[in-house]
Amino acid sequence: MSSAAELKKFCKAAGADIAGIADLALFREDGTTIPADLLRHYTRAVSVAMRLDDDILDAIAALPTRPYADHYRTVNADLDRVTAHIVEWIADRGYRAGAVPASKIEDTEKLLGAVSHKAVARMAGIGWQGKSLLIVSPEHGPRIRLATVLTDMPLLPDKPLEQRCGTCRECTKACPVEAIRNVASKGRYQSREEALVFSRCAERTWENSQLPGIGARICGVCVRACPHGKPKRTDKKR
Repeated sequence: MSSAAELKKFCKAAGADIAGIADLALFREDGTTIPADLLRHYTRAVSVAMRLDDDILDAIAALPTRPYADHYRTVNADLDRVTAHIVEWIADRGYRAGAVPASKIEDTEKLLGAVSHKAVARMAGIGWQGKSLLIVSPEHGPRIRLATVLTDMPLLPDKPLEQRCGTCRECTKACPVEAIRNVASKGRYQSREEALVFSRCAERTWENSQLPGIGARICGVCVRACPHGKPKRTDKKR
């Protein structure tokens, strides 16, 4: 078994639903990090994803619910535990590794983390970047949360996926502030503004964070609306 395959097997054993490996040389071409030299010791990134609960997501209407806010925090904490185990696994083999928290804003004005989990996940083959800018995995759609481990371990990287949104407009129609522009892209968007009226999305999540019992900049409407990853339910007549 290759080192990459062995690591992915460990990631899933540690609790991740999906794991992929990104070549950070590709990220350096178009990525930004905080601090700017964050990647100086690293050549690869391990992207891990955990699936969100379908019943909690499907209960979202125009506003996030308290159960969704609680679930969001729980899954983020679970991801941070998973990445801590991955860092230890890599370090035990003599390589550098550092975890990037699942949800921590470093630049509050631009709403940026230390590294873009979505950009890394796209390059790691976790999924394509949808019209909402969410990562849409073939298995689970956008119903996932992401975290990242940076490393210098010489792992075989995965390949990015081309966007498969096609003519679908479900996230565009569902967005309560009409922030999604319905622009398709084969690979990555050149900027957030190409896909979104980002100020509308940012303002809405800020308003949501002030709601009783929420306390986080979340929404969830476009996650719930996307047809990819939706559970196939059968209504039984009684």
